[in-house]
Amino acid sequence: MEYALFECPTAWRPWLPPGVRGLERKEELAERTWDLLALTPAGLLHTEKGLVRCRILLLPGGCPLELAAQVRAEWVITYGLSSRDSLTLSSLEDPVLCVQRTLPRPDGGVVEPQEFPLSDLPAPAEELLPLLGMRVLRMQLTDDAALW
Repeated sequence: MEYALFECPTAWRPWLPPGVRGLERKEELAERTWDLLALTPAGLLHTEKGLVRCRILLLPGGCPLELAAQVRAEWVITYGLSSRDSLTLSSLEDPVLCVQRTLPRPDGGVVEPQEFPLSDLPAPAEELLPLLGMRVLRMQLTDDAALW
């Protein structure tokens, strides 16, 4: 399976889940059809029509429709601070990642709606949402699973 985060900040690279590539150039996006691809807000701005093909796409919520239309994906999962986003934060003071609806996983499983308390994050949780989304869709979910 192929996983990537486009326009991945250098500081995030140590926290990428195993097997996830941090992409920097838009040409890398066109190399394959991705099983799971996350676009940071900056990454979304640098995509071009027909360049991105993926099964599952993590996309900033509230992005303009013309930008979202440039990406071909079977499933689109939005992240952000809106109640309409699939991945959001239910608390900013003591960060809690909230999965608002059942989400598909690249391995064929699903992530059910639930909350993940976050501690000791290296940056504000709202900035890390694409990385957190990638982690929750890739991690082995058990009763004692910790997202961070």
